[in-house]
Amino acid sequence: MEDRLLTVSASPHRRTKDTTTGIMLDVIIALMPALVLSVVLFGFRSLLMVAVSVCACVLFEYLSRKVMKRDNTIGDLSAIVTGILLAFNLPSTMPLWMVVIGDAVAIIVVKQFFGGIGQNFVNPALVGRIVLMMSFPTYTNSFPEPFAWRIKELDAVTSATPLAQFAGKYNAEGALEVINGSELPEIIRMLYGARGGCLGETCALALLVGFLYLVIRRVISPTIPLCYVGTVAIIMFFTGGMNLMFTAYQVMAGGLLLGAIFMATDYTTSPISFKGKIVFAVGCGIITSLIRIFGNLPEGVSFSIILMNILVPHIEMLCAPKPFGFLREKKKKEEAA
Repeated sequence: MEDRLLTVSASPHRRTKDTTTGIMLDVIIALMPALVLSVVLFGFRSLLMVAVSVCACVLFEYLSRKVMKRDNTIGDLSAIVTGILLAFNLPSTMPLWMVVIGDAVAIIVVKQFFGGIGQNFVNPALVGRIVLMMSFPTYTNSFPEPFAWRIKELDAVTSATPLAQFAGKYNAEGALEVINGSELPEIIRMLYGARGGCLGETCALALLVGFLYLVIRRVISPTIPLCYVGTVAIIMFFTGGMNLMFTAYQVMAGGLLLGAIFMATDYTTSPISFKGKIVFAVGCGIITSLIRIFGNLPEGVSFSIILMNILVPHIEMLCAPKPFGFLREKKKKEEAA
């Protein structure tokens, strides 16, 4: 009988039918309701932006893998997900060439320079968005009116986001002042997205449909989204003088739902352990709230997720489960004595 070598790879050893391509396809499907609503609200330019962003990401990934002489990975669909998410984090009026710059940063610098999918330590789409926000603040902060694309006279009109209206008024009196004003959109309009904002973040219902799909398909765990959004809701509830309306606006305004559901849950840049997920999500929620309350920017989702991405290795180390049969050092010494 021939000698055969038994090759044992690193754990885990569980076999599953899940593949990277299948998971990314599920994420793309979950993003479709928000994409459809973005076209309804902001016109077909939203679709054009997403298409350009996706094509640029796929092209940059193909070329960078060729230059670096690595196996091509465009078939895993991860570049498509990055392209959609980056476009979702920008206003529909963003010049297309600027979008392509963000795609280059996300794919080449953040993803491929570190080895490709599974090797990046921060979320590529969010870094691309932050670079564009710092480089072209006028364009990234100009949000068109919903449905304005149907009326030529309003096509160039921009509006302030609900979060921008709360800036500097994060207390009980300020919350009441803004809510009682006439400029805030009604809560029902916040649900279906008829407000100013980035093209993929405005419709809360569409994002929640995507969330339910991903949870049912077991692509993501609900732990991070629920803890992240819950932390922001609790902090804002007490900050706004226990005003439920103020809390609802803080949850549905900005990119909180988009970030919590689709970017904070990224496999590569979020913890694996259950305790780690809670620590990560709560940290994201605290930083997001602090930036909104004390920062110069009305939004804090992108920065909070990136900062917590950097801390993930330390979170994993602190929250690592103890191996079966592990004995504490004290117990070992007592038994030896």
